[in-house]
Amino acid sequence: MKLLANQVLNRRCVEAAVMTGLALNCRINKKSLFDRKHYFYADLPAGYQITQQRLPIAADGNLTYGVYVGKRQSQLASRTVRIKQIQLEQDSGKSLHDDLRSQTLIDLNRAGVGLLEVVLEPDLSCGEEAAMVVRELQLILQALGTSQAIMAEGQLRVDANISVHHPGEPLGIRTEVKNLNSIRFLARAIDYEIQRQISELENGGEILNETRSFDCKLGCTVPMRDKEGKQDYRFMPEPNLPPLILYDTTSLPPEGADPRQVIDIDQIRAMLPELPSVTRQRLVQQYGMRPEHSFTLLNEVGLLEFFQNVMKETRAEPKMVTGWILNTLLGYLKRQNLAVWESPVTPSALAELLNLLDSKAISSSAAKQVFEELWKGEGKGAAQIVAEQQLELMQDQEALEQLCHATMEGHPQVVMDMKKGNPRAINKLIGLVRKATLNRADPTVIKKIVEKLSP
Repeated sequence: MKLLANQVLNRRCVEAAVMTGLALNCRINKKSLFDRKHYFYADLPAGYQITQQRLPIAADGNLTYGVYVGKRQSQLASRTVRIKQIQLEQDSGKSLHDDLRSQTLIDLNRAGVGLLEVVLEPDLSCGEEAAMVVRELQLILQALGTSQAIMAEGQLRVDANISVHHPGEPLGIRTEVKNLNSIRFLARAIDYEIQRQISELENGGEILNETRSFDCKLGCTVPMRDKEGKQDYRFMPEPNLPPLILYDTTSLPPEGADPRQVIDIDQIRAMLPELPSVTRQRLVQQYGMRPEHSFTLLNEVGLLEFFQNVMKETRAEPKMVTGWILNTLLGYLKRQNLAVWESPVTPSALAELLNLLDSKAISSSAAKQVFEELWKGEGKGAAQIVAEQQLELMQDQEALEQLCHATMEGHPQVVMDMKKGNPRAINKLIGLVRKATLNRADPTVIKKIVEKLSP
């Protein structure tokens, strides 16, 4: 998405803005205007920025997101934030602060490049909510193909405006934390700034209308520059860009119009892909999974594709697959700080393991042993590991009955406790039998045999 040096509007830039606006339930303005915003800053060498101050390309939308609530943060609640507007504008350069040399360098590579800005209404109350909103926006942009939205690479940046107030009173003076480049830092910066402003006011101080940055090492926001009151940006209509006119089926373009210069809103609407909210609904309906599980599958990059690839190759129930991916696989990945694509356990390897577990060829505890071996990445398959370590379940019913009988005879006191209704007693017997079989016996089968042999 670029605005060329001679200020000719890029068609792809406009299409991306319209598609994003439709995905965020906005009203697309068939006529929008460009303005010049005048100010001098080192990373804006032209002395002005092209933006859409009067009439943006889209407005009045909303974004539904999920946030975890409850004592254990285990319940998922659906909330909505209003979208004030979506506008096209020029990006500025990038300031690189070198504290060691006490100097600032300016990178102008992105100066003048087209920027899509989404402006939210003040509907969020904490860092976690803001983080969930930005993650949902990331997923939407990635689904649309309008941006890869990788924050670490500068493809998505967040400016957070924060103010505090007593219930029922107007919003307080706000500060702006600029250029937050990760969801985790966004949440931390907002929560810190909220507490900083509350402490300042409670101690009799005042909040300055200033721009701040987040120091991720110190975990706090620090002043960058104050706003110096209400700045006069001397907005004026952009003289080199005429009004942007869009069309739909109710407003056809004039005869003889160059089709390369015409953008049809309804045509773009028809091209919208499946959005994250619809994907989650499909997962819940198709696989019977819990809504919060569908959120995790989408929120973790690559995890949904991993799940779908396992489902293609396994006979196991979706519930089992979901549990192993969200608990076991994701747990291993997070402990070693690995991305999904870096997992040494492939979808095919996990599918083979789950097929063995589903067919009751191995026990759940043996399956965990196999997974641990698969994680070593030595190229062995689940079946090979089971065979080498003799982890398959005992299938000889008669031998298992004899072993249960011998165990019960060797532990008469445990048998007596079981007869008295002590629930721990039967579990102890099951454990003793499993230990004798090197955990190769199914505890459910053992329980049935013990109950049958008990007089």
